[in-house]
Amino acid sequence: MKFRILSRTNAVPIVVTLLLVLTATVTVGGCADRTTSPVEPPEPELKTATCVGCHTDYATLKQVASPDTAVSGGGCGGDTPHIEPYDRVFMSGAGFARFKNSTHGKQACTTCHGGVDSTDSKSLAHSNNFVKHPSTQSEQFCASCHYYETANFANSLHAQGWGQKSMVTTRAGYASYDQLPAHLQEGYDHNCAKCHATCGDCHVNRPQAGGGGLYKGHDFQRVPDMTDNCVACHTSRGGHAYFGIGVGTVPDVHLTKLGSGHCINCHSGAELHGNGKAYDQRYQMPALPECSDCHKNLASNNIYHSTHLATFNCQTCHSQDYNNCGSCHIGGEGARVPSYQGFKIALNPIPETKPYKYATVRQSLSAPDSWKEYDMPQLANFDSRPTYKYTTPHNTIRWTTRTKVASGNACYDNCHIIQENGVYRNKGLYLYNGDLQNWEQNANKNIVVDGKLPAGWGTP
Repeated sequence: MKFRILSRTNAVPIVVTLLLVLTATVTVGGCADRTTSPVEPPEPELKTATCVGCHTDYATLKQVASPDTAVSGGGCGGDTPHIEPYDRVFMSGAGFARFKNSTHGKQACTTCHGGVDSTDSKSLAHSNNFVKHPSTQSEQFCASCHYYETANFANSLHAQGWGQKSMVTTRAGYASYDQLPAHLQEGYDHNCAKCHATCGDCHVNRPQAGGGGLYKGHDFQRVPDMTDNCVACHTSRGGHAYFGIGVGTVPDVHLTKLGSGHCINCHSGAELHGNGKAYDQRYQMPALPECSDCHKNLASNNIYHSTHLATFNCQTCHSQDYNNCGSCHIGGEGARVPSYQGFKIALNPIPETKPYKYATVRQSLSAPDSWKEYDMPQLANFDSRPTYKYTTPHNTIRWTTRTKVASGNACYDNCHIIQENGVYRNKGLYLYNGDLQNWEQNANKNIVVDGKLPAGWGTP
Protein backbone atom coordinates (compact mmCIF):
# COMPACT_ATOMS: atom_id res chain seq x y z
CA MET A 1 0.00 0.00 0.00
CA LYS A 2 1.37 3.37 -1.04
CA PHE A 3 0.67 6.61 0.77
CA ARG A 4 1.46 10.13 -0.45
CA ILE A 5 1.40 13.10 1.93
CA LEU A 6 0.74 16.30 -0.05
CA SER A 7 1.27 18.78 2.76
CA ARG A 8 3.31 18.55 5.95
CA THR A 9 0.97 20.96 7.71
CA ASN A 10 -1.98 18.67 7.06
CA ALA A 11 -0.10 15.43 7.62
CA VAL A 12 -1.72 12.74 9.76
CA PRO A 13 0.41 10.12 11.53
CA ILE A 14 0.53 7.03 9.38
CA VAL A 15 -0.41 4.76 12.28
CA VAL A 16 -3.63 6.71 12.84
CA THR A 17 -4.34 6.68 9.12
CA LEU A 18 -3.92 2.90 8.99
CA LEU A 19 -6.26 2.46 11.93
CA LEU A 20 -8.88 4.63 10.26
CA VAL A 21 -8.57 2.67 7.02
CA LEU A 22 -8.85 -0.68 8.82
CA THR A 23 -11.82 0.54 10.86
CA ALA A 24 -13.61 1.76 7.75
CA THR A 25 -12.94 -1.58 6.05
CA VAL A 26 -14.36 -3.60 8.92
CA THR A 27 -17.42 -1.36 9.18
CA VAL A 28 -18.28 -1.66 5.51
CA GLY A 29 -17.62 -5.40 5.55
CA GLY A 30 -19.91 -5.88 8.53
CA CYS A 31 -22.85 -4.06 6.91
CA ALA A 32 -23.07 -5.84 3.58
CA ASP A 33 -26.85 -5.38 3.44
CA ARG A 34 -26.60 -1.58 3.39
CA THR A 35 -26.55 0.54 0.23
CA THR A 36 -23.29 2.45 0.00
CA SER A 37 -22.25 5.31 -2.26
CA PRO A 38 -19.85 4.33 -5.02
CA VAL A 39 -16.23 5.01 -4.19
CA GLU A 40 -14.60 7.67 -6.35
CA PRO A 41 -11.73 6.16 -8.34
CA PRO A 42 -8.32 7.37 -7.24
CA GLU A 43 -6.87 10.25 -9.20
CA PRO A 44 -4.23 8.99 -11.63
CA GLU A 45 -0.70 9.66 -10.52
CA LEU A 46 1.00 11.94 -13.05
CA LYS A 47 4.41 11.28 -14.47
CA THR A 48 5.31 14.93 -14.21
CA ALA A 49 4.80 17.49 -11.48
CA THR A 50 4.62 20.79 -13.36
CA CYS A 51 2.07 22.55 -15.57
CA VAL A 52 4.35 22.42 -18.61
CA GLY A 53 5.36 18.86 -17.90
CA CYS A 54 1.78 17.67 -17.93
CA HIS A 55 0.63 19.72 -20.92
CA THR A 56 3.52 18.54 -23.08
CA ASP A 57 2.95 14.87 -22.22
CA TYR A 58 0.24 13.63 -24.59
CA ALA A 59 -0.20 10.24 -22.88
CA THR A 60 -0.68 11.90 -19.51
CA LEU A 61 -3.24 14.36 -20.89
CA LYS A 62 -5.26 11.51 -22.39
CA GLN A 63 -5.10 9.66 -19.07
CA VAL A 64 -6.41 12.53 -16.95
CA ALA A 65 -8.74 14.21 -19.47
CA SER A 66 -12.09 15.33 -18.11
CA PRO A 67 -15.35 14.50 -19.93
CA ASP A 68 -15.65 16.52 -23.11
CA THR A 69 -16.81 20.10 -22.66
CA ALA A 70 -16.78 21.19 -26.31
CA VAL A 71 -19.37 23.78 -27.32
CA SER A 72 -22.36 22.54 -29.26
CA GLY A 73 -22.28 22.95 -33.01
CA GLY A 74 -24.84 24.12 -35.49
CA GLY A 75 -26.12 27.56 -36.36
CA CYS A 76 -25.42 29.75 -39.36
CA GLY A 77 -21.72 28.88 -39.25
CA GLY A 78 -22.32 25.14 -39.63
CA ASP A 79 -21.27 22.34 -37.32
CA THR A 80 -18.43 23.05 -34.89
CA PRO A 81 -15.38 20.82 -35.52
CA HIS A 82 -14.87 18.32 -32.72
CA ILE A 83 -11.46 18.47 -31.07
CA GLU A 84 -10.75 16.08 -28.20
CA PRO A 85 -10.28 17.70 -24.79
CA TYR A 86 -6.68 16.52 -24.47
CA ASP A 87 -5.86 17.86 -27.95
CA ARG A 88 -7.27 21.24 -26.99
CA VAL A 89 -4.71 21.66 -24.20
CA PHE A 90 -1.67 19.86 -25.65
CA MET A 91 1.43 22.02 -26.17
CA SER A 92 3.93 20.84 -28.75
CA GLY A 93 5.72 21.56 -32.03
CA ALA A 94 7.21 24.73 -33.41
CA GLY A 95 4.42 26.84 -31.92
CA PHE A 96 5.22 25.73 -28.40
CA ALA A 97 8.93 26.28 -29.03
CA ARG A 98 8.17 29.88 -30.04
CA PHE A 99 5.95 30.31 -27.00
CA LYS A 100 8.66 29.09 -24.59
CA ASN A 101 11.08 31.72 -25.88
CA SER A 102 8.53 34.53 -25.94
CA THR A 103 7.74 37.16 -23.33
CA HIS A 104 4.53 35.33 -22.47
CA GLY A 105 6.27 31.96 -22.26
CA LYS A 106 8.84 33.22 -19.78
CA GLN A 107 6.11 34.04 -17.28
CA ALA A 108 5.07 31.42 -14.73
CA CYS A 109 1.91 29.59 -15.82
CA THR A 110 0.25 30.64 -12.58
CA THR A 111 0.77 34.33 -13.42
CA CYS A 112 -2.11 34.16 -15.89
CA HIS A 113 -3.89 30.93 -15.01
CA GLY A 114 -3.66 30.86 -11.22
CA GLY A 115 -3.70 27.34 -9.86
CA VAL A 116 -0.80 25.48 -8.26
CA ASP A 117 2.41 24.51 -10.05
CA SER A 118 4.86 21.78 -9.02
CA THR A 119 2.29 19.16 -8.14
CA ASP A 120 1.43 15.80 -9.66
CA SER A 121 -2.24 16.19 -8.70
CA LYS A 122 -4.57 17.54 -11.40
CA SER A 123 -7.20 18.63 -8.90
CA LEU A 124 -4.63 20.52 -6.84
CA ALA A 125 -3.06 22.06 -9.94
CA HIS A 126 -6.49 23.35 -10.99
CA SER A 127 -7.38 24.75 -7.56
CA ASN A 128 -6.45 28.10 -6.01
CA ASN A 129 -8.60 30.29 -8.32
CA PHE A 130 -7.52 28.47 -11.48
CA VAL A 131 -8.55 30.40 -14.64
CA LYS A 132 -8.96 28.34 -17.79
CA HIS A 133 -9.22 31.31 -20.18
CA PRO A 134 -7.45 34.36 -18.69
CA SER A 135 -8.54 36.64 -21.53
CA THR A 136 -12.14 36.35 -20.32
CA GLN A 137 -10.81 38.48 -17.45
CA SER A 138 -8.56 40.65 -19.58
CA GLU A 139 -8.73 43.64 -17.23
CA GLN A 140 -6.91 41.52 -14.65
CA PHE A 141 -4.58 39.44 -16.78
CA CYS A 142 -3.89 41.40 -20.00
CA ALA A 143 -4.19 45.07 -19.11
CA SER A 144 -0.90 45.38 -17.23
CA CYS A 145 0.95 44.98 -20.55
CA HIS A 146 -1.78 45.72 -23.11
CA TYR A 147 -3.63 48.55 -21.43
CA TYR A 148 -5.05 50.41 -24.42
CA GLU A 149 -6.13 47.31 -26.30
CA THR A 150 -7.84 45.92 -23.22
CA ALA A 151 -9.56 49.19 -22.32
CA ASN A 152 -10.87 49.67 -25.85
CA PHE A 153 -11.79 46.05 -26.47
CA ALA A 154 -14.17 45.82 -23.50
CA ASN A 155 -16.85 47.77 -25.41
CA SER A 156 -15.98 46.59 -28.90
CA LEU A 157 -18.34 44.87 -31.31
CA HIS A 158 -16.02 41.87 -31.34
CA ALA A 159 -16.31 41.42 -27.60
CA GLN A 160 -19.90 42.47 -26.99
CA GLY A 161 -21.95 42.02 -30.15
CA TRP A 162 -23.81 45.26 -29.47
CA GLY A 163 -25.50 45.16 -32.87
CA GLN A 164 -27.08 41.77 -32.25
CA LYS A 165 -28.01 42.74 -28.72
CA SER A 166 -29.65 45.91 -30.00
CA MET A 167 -31.72 43.93 -32.51
CA VAL A 168 -32.99 41.52 -29.84
CA THR A 169 -33.60 44.30 -27.31
CA THR A 170 -35.51 46.60 -29.66
CA ARG A 171 -37.64 43.87 -31.19
CA ALA A 172 -38.48 42.51 -27.74
CA GLY A 173 -39.71 45.97 -26.73
CA TYR A 174 -37.09 46.87 -24.11
CA ALA A 175 -34.93 49.96 -23.75
CA SER A 176 -31.65 48.18 -22.96
CA TYR A 177 -30.18 44.70 -23.09
CA ASP A 178 -29.84 44.61 -19.30
CA GLN A 179 -33.63 44.88 -19.02
CA LEU A 180 -34.26 41.69 -21.01
CA PRO A 181 -35.68 38.80 -18.96
CA ALA A 182 -32.95 36.58 -17.57
CA HIS A 183 -34.06 33.57 -19.59
CA LEU A 184 -33.86 35.56 -22.82
CA GLN A 185 -30.35 36.75 -21.96
CA GLU A 186 -29.45 33.13 -21.27
CA GLY A 187 -30.73 32.22 -24.73
CA TYR A 188 -28.66 34.98 -26.30
CA ASP A 189 -25.51 33.88 -24.46
CA HIS A 190 -26.00 30.27 -25.52
CA ASN A 191 -26.95 30.85 -29.15
CA CYS A 192 -25.42 34.15 -30.23
CA ALA A 193 -22.58 35.14 -27.90
CA LYS A 194 -20.39 32.13 -28.70
CA CYS A 195 -19.30 33.86 -31.90
CA HIS A 196 -18.08 36.93 -30.03
CA ALA A 197 -14.48 36.83 -29.04
CA THR A 198 -11.96 37.37 -26.30
CA CYS A 199 -8.35 38.43 -26.90
CA GLY A 200 -7.34 34.78 -26.66
CA ASP A 201 -9.82 33.64 -29.31
CA CYS A 202 -7.89 35.63 -31.90
CA HIS A 203 -4.34 35.46 -30.59
CA VAL A 204 -3.91 32.19 -28.61
CA ASN A 205 -6.83 29.82 -29.13
CA ARG A 206 -9.13 28.62 -31.81
CA PRO A 207 -12.44 30.40 -31.21
CA GLN A 208 -15.29 28.30 -29.84
CA ALA A 209 -16.92 28.17 -33.26
CA GLY A 210 -13.72 26.59 -34.59
CA GLY A 211 -13.65 23.85 -31.95
CA GLY A 212 -11.84 25.71 -29.18
CA GLY A 213 -8.53 24.87 -27.53
CA LEU A 214 -4.98 26.08 -27.87
CA TYR A 215 -3.83 27.00 -31.36
CA LYS A 216 -0.26 26.14 -32.38
CA GLY A 217 0.94 24.99 -28.99
CA HIS A 218 0.03 28.11 -26.97
CA ASP A 219 1.94 30.39 -29.32
CA PHE A 220 0.74 34.01 -29.16
CA GLN A 221 0.03 35.16 -32.71
CA ARG A 222 0.25 38.86 -33.37
CA VAL A 223 -1.71 38.32 -36.60
CA PRO A 224 -4.59 35.83 -36.24
CA ASP A 225 -4.76 33.07 -38.82
CA MET A 226 -7.31 34.07 -41.45
CA THR A 227 -8.85 30.60 -41.85
CA ASP A 228 -8.60 29.15 -38.35
CA ASN A 229 -9.38 32.32 -36.41
CA CYS A 230 -11.21 34.88 -38.55
CA VAL A 231 -13.24 32.58 -40.77
CA ALA A 232 -13.95 30.14 -37.94
CA CYS A 233 -16.47 32.73 -36.72
CA HIS A 234 -17.11 34.72 -39.90
CA THR A 235 -18.20 31.70 -41.87
CA SER A 236 -21.59 32.17 -43.47
CA ARG A 237 -21.37 35.95 -43.75
CA GLY A 238 -17.66 36.26 -44.58
CA GLY A 239 -15.58 33.25 -45.45
CA HIS A 240 -18.26 31.53 -47.51
CA ALA A 241 -18.38 34.50 -49.86
CA TYR A 242 -14.72 35.53 -49.66
CA PHE A 243 -13.41 32.11 -50.71
CA GLY A 244 -16.03 31.68 -53.43
CA ILE A 245 -17.63 28.59 -51.88
CA GLY A 246 -21.19 29.43 -52.95
CA VAL A 247 -22.49 27.71 -56.07
CA GLY A 248 -21.87 29.88 -59.11
CA THR A 249 -19.45 32.23 -57.33
CA VAL A 250 -15.72 32.87 -57.49
CA PRO A 251 -13.34 34.12 -54.77
CA ASP A 252 -13.29 37.81 -53.89
CA VAL A 253 -10.85 39.86 -55.95
CA HIS A 254 -9.21 41.09 -52.74
CA LEU A 255 -8.28 37.48 -51.93
CA THR A 256 -6.92 36.66 -55.38
CA LYS A 257 -5.16 39.92 -56.19
CA LEU A 258 -3.72 41.18 -52.88
CA GLY A 259 -0.95 38.75 -51.96
CA SER A 260 -2.19 36.78 -48.94
CA GLY A 261 -5.57 38.49 -49.15
CA HIS A 262 -5.67 38.49 -45.35
CA CYS A 263 -8.65 40.11 -43.63
CA ILE A 264 -6.38 42.60 -41.88
CA ASN A 265 -5.41 44.12 -45.23
CA CYS A 266 -8.67 46.03 -44.86
CA HIS A 267 -9.81 45.43 -41.29
CA SER A 268 -7.35 47.20 -39.02
CA GLY A 269 -6.55 46.75 -35.35
CA ALA A 270 -8.38 49.97 -34.51
CA GLU A 271 -11.59 48.53 -35.91
CA LEU A 272 -11.12 45.03 -34.48
CA HIS A 273 -10.02 46.13 -31.00
CA GLY A 274 -12.54 48.96 -30.77
CA ASN A 275 -12.04 52.53 -29.65
CA GLY A 276 -13.66 52.24 -26.23
CA LYS A 277 -17.10 53.34 -27.44
CA ALA A 278 -20.19 51.17 -27.84
CA TYR A 279 -21.87 51.08 -31.26
CA ASP A 280 -25.21 49.34 -31.63
CA GLN A 281 -24.71 48.99 -35.40
CA ARG A 282 -21.39 47.81 -36.86
CA TYR A 283 -21.45 50.27 -39.75
CA GLN A 284 -21.26 53.12 -37.24
CA MET A 285 -17.66 52.20 -36.38
CA PRO A 286 -15.53 55.08 -37.81
CA ALA A 287 -12.52 52.81 -38.43
CA LEU A 288 -14.57 50.54 -40.70
CA PRO A 289 -12.84 50.26 -44.10
CA GLU A 290 -14.30 52.05 -47.10
CA CYS A 291 -13.68 51.20 -50.75
CA SER A 292 -12.41 54.74 -51.27
CA ASP A 293 -9.56 54.08 -48.80
CA CYS A 294 -7.74 52.34 -51.65
CA HIS A 295 -9.76 53.17 -54.77
CA LYS A 296 -9.17 56.86 -55.39
CA ASN A 297 -10.97 59.21 -57.80
CA LEU A 298 -13.82 56.75 -58.23
CA ALA A 299 -16.31 59.33 -59.45
CA SER A 300 -14.27 60.06 -62.56
CA ASN A 301 -13.28 56.49 -63.41
CA ASN A 302 -16.21 55.57 -65.66
CA ILE A 303 -19.83 56.37 -66.49
CA TYR A 304 -21.17 53.90 -63.92
CA HIS A 305 -19.38 55.67 -61.08
CA SER A 306 -20.07 59.20 -62.21
CA THR A 307 -23.79 58.40 -62.44
CA HIS A 308 -24.39 56.21 -59.40
CA LEU A 309 -21.54 56.54 -56.88
CA ALA A 310 -23.61 58.64 -54.47
CA THR A 311 -26.82 56.68 -55.04
CA PHE A 312 -25.87 52.99 -54.70
CA ASN A 313 -23.41 51.33 -52.37
CA CYS A 314 -20.53 49.71 -54.27
CA GLN A 315 -21.82 46.19 -53.66
CA THR A 316 -24.97 46.74 -55.74
CA CYS A 317 -22.75 46.52 -58.82
CA HIS A 318 -19.75 44.51 -57.63
CA SER A 319 -21.17 41.72 -55.43
CA GLN A 320 -22.08 38.23 -56.51
CA ASP A 321 -24.95 36.24 -55.01
CA TYR A 322 -24.51 35.74 -51.25
CA ASN A 323 -25.94 33.73 -48.36
CA ASN A 324 -29.40 34.55 -46.99
CA CYS A 325 -31.72 32.76 -44.58
CA GLY A 326 -34.64 33.63 -42.35
CA SER A 327 -37.19 32.93 -39.63
CA CYS A 328 -34.86 31.09 -37.28
CA HIS A 329 -36.12 29.66 -33.98
CA ILE A 330 -33.30 30.39 -31.57
CA GLY A 331 -32.54 27.18 -29.70
CA GLY A 332 -35.32 25.41 -31.58
CA GLU A 333 -35.74 23.79 -34.97
CA GLY A 334 -33.72 26.36 -36.88
CA ALA A 335 -34.55 28.45 -39.91
CA ARG A 336 -37.84 27.88 -41.74
CA VAL A 337 -36.23 29.74 -44.63
CA PRO A 338 -33.05 27.70 -45.18
CA SER A 339 -29.80 29.22 -46.36
CA TYR A 340 -29.83 30.20 -50.01
CA GLN A 341 -27.75 32.19 -52.48
CA GLY A 342 -29.44 35.39 -53.56
CA PHE A 343 -29.08 39.08 -54.31
CA LYS A 344 -31.38 42.01 -53.53
CA ILE A 345 -31.26 45.79 -53.78
CA ALA A 346 -33.60 47.83 -51.56
CA LEU A 347 -33.92 51.32 -50.16
CA ASN A 348 -31.05 51.84 -47.75
CA PRO A 349 -32.15 50.53 -44.30
CA ILE A 350 -29.60 52.69 -42.42
CA PRO A 351 -29.62 56.13 -44.13
CA GLU A 352 -28.55 57.76 -40.87
CA THR A 353 -25.26 55.85 -41.10
CA LYS A 354 -24.68 55.24 -44.81
CA PRO A 355 -25.46 57.98 -47.38
CA TYR A 356 -26.82 55.90 -50.25
CA LYS A 357 -30.42 55.84 -51.45
CA TYR A 358 -30.22 52.19 -52.46
CA ALA A 359 -28.11 49.35 -51.06
CA THR A 360 -27.64 45.60 -51.05
CA VAL A 361 -29.72 43.86 -48.37
CA ARG A 362 -29.57 40.37 -46.87
CA GLN A 363 -32.46 38.37 -45.45
CA SER A 364 -31.67 37.89 -41.78
CA LEU A 365 -32.61 35.34 -39.18
CA SER A 366 -35.27 36.89 -37.03
CA ALA A 367 -39.01 36.15 -37.05
CA PRO A 368 -41.73 37.22 -34.58
CA ASP A 369 -41.52 33.87 -32.77
CA SER A 370 -37.74 33.38 -33.00
CA TRP A 371 -37.33 33.40 -29.21
CA LYS A 372 -40.29 31.21 -28.30
CA GLU A 373 -37.94 28.61 -26.79
CA TYR A 374 -36.94 31.24 -24.22
CA ASP A 375 -40.34 32.24 -22.86
CA MET A 376 -41.08 34.92 -25.45
CA PRO A 377 -43.74 33.53 -27.84
CA GLN A 378 -43.85 36.76 -29.85
CA LEU A 379 -41.43 39.68 -30.05
CA ALA A 380 -43.57 42.63 -28.97
CA ASN A 381 -41.86 45.18 -31.23
CA PHE A 382 -40.74 42.92 -34.07
CA ASP A 383 -41.66 45.35 -36.87
CA SER A 384 -39.29 48.02 -35.51
CA ARG A 385 -36.40 46.62 -37.59
CA PRO A 386 -36.39 45.28 -41.16
CA THR A 387 -35.70 41.60 -41.67
CA TYR A 388 -33.63 42.53 -44.73
CA LYS A 389 -30.48 44.21 -43.41
CA TYR A 390 -27.89 46.47 -45.02
CA THR A 391 -25.08 44.17 -46.17
CA THR A 392 -21.62 44.42 -47.69
CA PRO A 393 -20.89 40.90 -48.99
CA HIS A 394 -17.22 39.93 -49.15
CA ASN A 395 -17.48 38.55 -52.68
CA THR A 396 -16.41 41.56 -54.71
CA ILE A 397 -15.39 41.19 -58.35
CA ARG A 398 -15.03 43.80 -61.05
CA TRP A 399 -17.29 42.25 -63.69
CA THR A 400 -20.62 40.91 -62.45
CA THR A 401 -23.95 40.10 -64.10
CA ARG A 402 -24.79 43.79 -63.78
CA THR A 403 -21.55 45.34 -65.03
CA LYS A 404 -21.11 42.99 -68.00
CA VAL A 405 -23.15 44.39 -70.86
CA ALA A 406 -23.37 42.93 -74.34
CA SER A 407 -21.69 44.95 -77.08
CA GLY A 408 -23.97 47.64 -78.42
CA ASN A 409 -26.36 47.63 -75.46
CA ALA A 410 -26.87 50.51 -73.03
CA CYS A 411 -24.70 50.53 -69.89
CA TYR A 412 -27.80 50.00 -67.74
CA ASP A 413 -29.07 46.99 -69.71
CA ASN A 414 -28.50 44.48 -66.90
CA CYS A 415 -29.45 46.59 -63.88
CA HIS A 416 -32.33 48.94 -64.70
CA ILE A 417 -35.77 47.34 -64.83
CA ILE A 418 -36.78 47.19 -68.48
CA GLN A 419 -40.20 46.26 -69.81
CA GLU A 420 -40.05 43.92 -72.79
CA ASN A 421 -43.18 42.31 -74.24
CA GLY A 422 -45.06 42.76 -70.98
CA VAL A 423 -42.21 41.27 -68.88
CA TYR A 424 -40.10 43.35 -66.49
CA ARG A 425 -36.52 42.24 -67.01
CA ASN A 426 -34.07 42.66 -64.07
CA LYS A 427 -36.96 43.11 -61.62
CA GLY A 428 -35.63 40.20 -59.54
CA LEU A 429 -32.65 42.26 -58.47
CA TYR A 430 -34.86 44.50 -56.34
CA LEU A 431 -36.77 43.86 -53.12
CA TYR A 432 -40.51 44.16 -53.68
CA ASN A 433 -43.28 43.66 -51.18
CA GLY A 434 -44.31 40.58 -53.15
CA ASP A 435 -40.95 38.96 -52.30
CA LEU A 436 -41.83 38.96 -48.60
CA GLN A 437 -43.71 36.53 -46.42
CA ASN A 438 -46.76 37.90 -44.63
CA TRP A 439 -45.09 38.13 -41.24
CA GLU A 440 -42.22 40.32 -42.53
CA GLN A 441 -44.09 42.74 -44.80
CA ASN A 442 -44.74 45.40 -42.19
CA ALA A 443 -41.16 45.25 -40.89
CA ASN A 444 -39.81 45.98 -44.37
CA LYS A 445 -42.39 48.49 -45.59
CA ASN A 446 -39.88 51.35 -45.56
CA ILE A 447 -37.22 49.62 -47.64
CA VAL A 448 -39.14 47.79 -50.40
CA VAL A 449 -38.89 49.55 -53.78
CA ASP A 450 -42.58 49.43 -54.73
CA GLY A 451 -43.39 52.78 -56.35
CA LYS A 452 -39.99 54.23 -55.40
CA LEU A 453 -37.83 53.49 -58.44
CA PRO A 454 -37.22 56.09 -61.19
CA ALA A 455 -40.41 56.82 -63.15
CA GLY A 456 -38.53 56.39 -66.43
CA TRP A 457 -38.15 52.69 -65.77
CA GLY A 458 -41.87 52.14 -66.23
CA THR A 459 -42.00 49.78 -63.25
CA PRO A 460 -45.32 48.60 -61.80
